[in-house]
Amino acid sequence: MVTMVTPTLNIRVADECFEDYILNSEFTFTVTGFAQVQIGTPVAQWRIEAVEPYLKNYNIDSDEFCNYRDGGDGTVLVAWLDEDPVGHIVISKHWNGFAHIDELAVDTFARRSGIARKLLDVAQFWSRKHHLPGIMLETQNNNLAACRLYESYGFVVGGVDYLRYRAIDPATQEAAIFWYLMLDDGGIR
Repeated sequence: MVTMVTPTLNIRVADECFEDYILNSEFTFTVTGFAQVQIGTPVAQWRIEAVEPYLKNYNIDSDEFCNYRDGGDGTVLVAWLDEDPVGHIVISKHWNGFAHIDELAVDTFARRSGIARKLLDVAQFWSRKHHLPGIMLETQNNNLAACRLYESYGFVVGGVDYLRYRAIDPATQEAAIFWYLMLDDGGIR
């Protein structure tokens, strides 16, 4: 009889291995279209302007978040499947009093296995521990898988900015979507 061993998922504060993990992971996703976001309407009902599929990469920079590991207003957490780092979340206290997810990424080989949800669970715990009323984050209208994840987790769209990326590319259709998750107890447990 063959016994299957299920890998153990644990999440811990980033250490000196964070840079190696970032350099050796794949965070691209395939863009198939751009959503026309309608606040208050489910993602499944958004109109999608299809495009020729292409890979998108936001080029994660491990140095950008080094100061979060030492500060009290934010942290970098890494998800590990046994001895392999497979995802991370960067969360901080935003100027408006919300927790802000600066980055959430899962290595392509480990996606669709619940890791992003577990990282969001930890973000919620962190937010409550810091007595914050909710969590906010930004994603883009071309990252439809992320939009579906956040919606299914309970986030709602609070706003859309169709001009945010125009300085990078004046012809872009990419828009910023701002998502919010209100903690019903005001963050206090």
